[in-house]
Amino acid sequence: MKSPPTNSVSGLNQEQKSLLHYVPGKAGEESALSVKRNFNRKRKAIGAVPYPFLKWAGGKRSLLVQFDAYLPNKFNKYIEPFVGGGSVFFYLLPEKAILMDKNDELINCYEVIQNNVEALISSLKRHRYEKKYFYKIRNVDRNPEDFSQWTNIERASRTIYVNKCCYNGLYRVNSKGEFNVPFGLHKNPNFCDERNLRAVNQILKNVKIVKSSFENCLDFAEENDFVYFDPPYQPLSETANFTSYTKEGFTKEAQIQLGEVFKELDRKGCKVMLSNSYNKIILELYQKFRIITVNAKRSINSDATKRGEIKEVLILNY
Repeated sequence: MKSPPTNSVSGLNQEQKSLLHYVPGKAGEESALSVKRNFNRKRKAIGAVPYPFLKWAGGKRSLLVQFDAYLPNKFNKYIEPFVGGGSVFFYLLPEKAILMDKNDELINCYEVIQNNVEALISSLKRHRYEKKYFYKIRNVDRNPEDFSQWTNIERASRTIYVNKCCYNGLYRVNSKGEFNVPFGLHKNPNFCDERNLRAVNQILKNVKIVKSSFENCLDFAEENDFVYFDPPYQPLSETANFTSYTKEGFTKEAQIQLGEVFKELDRKGCKVMLSNSYNKIILELYQKFRIITVNAKRSINSDATKRGEIKEVLILNY
């Protein structure tokens, strides 16, 4: 794969560079997506290249190079019912978008960045990277009555802070909805990335943000929309289950329901793409559609020796 021209990425940090991708071709030739992406960036007067403001288990940043060839160049609006960290959204920078998720704290973060980014930055600056302080902030949700008194800005600040300072940087809750990831050892966690938060604020202008379950995307989807699903994955084994982004989890029955929603979107004339594990259940659910295998790096596992490459699938109806 050829490298992009050096002048196209000057001044960007490594995280921002990871979101820029050029496909093989003539020297310096941009992919159609890169051209569209840069056009949208200029149209929205985005000064910095926005990238995910949270680390999310199963995030797709490292897979964008493989995804690029399968993302549609033309579509009406972009819909992502499991937005998570939003890597694909921040890669596409679509002109029109609807971002959805069932996770209360996650959607609150997006809404606060969209509407109150400066107040959020001020709140984040007051946090400290100290173990005792981390547990004080993390454990606020153990007292629902007190936590309910927190403002949306304070809650978003807490979510970003604990995500950046916890072990391995992930979001996980128990059956009571309590964030339960322990303190992490980091050199210098950047829990107040002012430049990126302001860039995210710019790209979220006019984006519709919806707290809702995935099936409700059918209420918004129209012909020629592009819908990307990145659900909690079907576990490869009974001990590999990691779906605790909401207290309800994500079951096999939910995977089957998702498959039905995928088919309904196909009937509506939408362009639909879905990520999931390379798993017999998933392969059977989507056997009538195009299945692409990609190689992903598993970076979140309690056993470091089990972090490495693993096969995943992209399901496409186009």
